[in-house]
Amino acid sequence: MVLVIAGDRSGVGKTTVTLSLLAALRQEGSVVQSFKVGPDYIDPMFHSDVTGRACRNLDPVLTSERYVQQCFSTHSQSADYALVEGVMGLFDGAAGTPDFASTAHIARLLDAPILFVVDCSRLSQSIAAIIYGYRSFDPRLQFAGVVLNRVGSDRHLDLLTAAIAPLNIPVLGVLRRDDHIQIPDRHLGLVPTGELKELNALIDRFAHVGQTCFDWSLLKPLFRTSAATCAPPVAVCSSVRLAIARDAAFNFYYPDNLELLQHLGAELVPWSPMQDAELPAEIGGLYFGGGFPEVFAQELADNQTMRTSVKAAIAAGMPTYAECGGLMYLCDRVTDFGDRSFPMVGTLPTTAVMGKRLTLGYRRARALHNTPLLPQGAIVQGHEFHRSHLAIAPDHPLFEFSSPYSTAAASCPTSEGWHLPHLHASYLHLHWGATPKLPARFLQQCQRYAANQRP
Repeated sequence: MVLVIAGDRSGVGKTTVTLSLLAALRQEGSVVQSFKVGPDYIDPMFHSDVTGRACRNLDPVLTSERYVQQCFSTHSQSADYALVEGVMGLFDGAAGTPDFASTAHIARLLDAPILFVVDCSRLSQSIAAIIYGYRSFDPRLQFAGVVLNRVGSDRHLDLLTAAIAPLNIPVLGVLRRDDHIQIPDRHLGLVPTGELKELNALIDRFAHVGQTCFDWSLLKPLFRTSAATCAPPVAVCSSVRLAIARDAAFNFYYPDNLELLQHLGAELVPWSPMQDAELPAEIGGLYFGGGFPEVFAQELADNQTMRTSVKAAIAAGMPTYAECGGLMYLCDRVTDFGDRSFPMVGTLPTTAVMGKRLTLGYRRARALHNTPLLPQGAIVQGHEFHRSHLAIAPDHPLFEFSSPYSTAAASCPTSEGWHLPHLHASYLHLHWGATPKLPARFLQQCQRYAANQRP
């Protein structure tokens, strides 16, 4: 079995519970595999730093229901324990559908029991109605127990436990208000772990909460799991070196994407657009993930040698794939929240401008042109999450977007993305787990480019 951690609403309570449980298990020496429902990048970074293993995203919109099950099966089999952190409230999935891609949907796909986290800060008797409603809403779900979060006092705890006693549901954890752990955040959510100097101390605090606030005699059996092996994809090319931008400015990558590239024949070569003086040698392509180039715009701009090298490599026809923050880096300039403008690579004749408006949601995208990743007419499902916009739109955009999980008014097609025969640059984040033909196409082009460069 495996435990799915869900909450009565989105917020830090579910994350605090998850990280506390992970840290406690890890500190005792157990091998723990974590999963995160949805497309998020930053919460999985915290999971990975706590467990020492890559956290896996479970998102049937970006992949498929079958892939979610296979991903869980593949990556949990080598761990002592496994758990899944949900997204938003228990039944909140892709907008416009009953609960598709919700925590409840994932729990059903995995046939996994739910640990339900309730914010008790303004509740006493009403907690019984909340728990009863959630537990009764979908009779297909299994509820292992509840965690009472933000409990104010012993008297408050007595009122809560008395109220839910008739429901016959175990209380598996109690977190007092003083047990709340504040994680630094900014405009796109939590601050990535690589920027937190106090990360180790933070993990120790989570471990303490995990060790002292939960009933482990009842919890541990729920975390244990067994699974069957799934075969990796077959390599489609001989080894080709692919440069992956990896530093504080670019760190939004799905581990499944990187491992898929390796299985398909790529040698991944990390490098830093902020700090390195030159591109890695003998590479056949460039991969820029998302991240926070706006936060590190000064450092990126100061590394003029690297900006020049990247621009020259792309101009020479090197296959290049760039998502969101990577797209911003390839622009002429980036303008930050303080209206300060910084020069970037200059491959794309536009400026990425930070603003207050958040662009967020799943997208159905149709490729309007051939790119290193997609043939013209291909349709993919992706996710947008950014607070920047481009000052000048492309004359011949890469994608036509629609939002299939939004209202009719919000789902009107829009155009987005830049392309060249060897360049794919878009705000759209893609997970390739269920579509290995896409990275295979990209690597084949990288291999052809590398072969043409050899003397």
